[in-house]
Amino acid sequence: MTIKPLQDRVVIKMTEAEETTKSGIILAGSAKEKPQVAEVVAVGPGKTADNGTVTPVNLKVGQKVLISKYSGTDVKLEGVEYTILKEDDVLAVVE
Repeated sequence: MTIKPLQDRVVIKMTEAEETTKSGIILAGSAKEKPQVAEVVAVGPGKTADNGTVTPVNLKVGQKVLISKYSGTDVKLEGVEYTILKEDDVLAVVE
């Protein structure tokens, strides 16, 4: 089963949170922040304007992106957690 986003929505998979700090301290599960870097898994066709033209999404599958901390809707499919959000909630592409 796959997720196919509609309009200008994007499906992302969050990257793993850091287990240790730069100084080597191991973080407890409650001390970890929600990661903000994710990988694009699926992209919708684009947003349809009032006149019927479709503006395609500027993101591509496989890109690493930086997202707002609490944006999107979390879903779990076949044991894997994904987040579905609008293209506007993506802050930047990480290169």
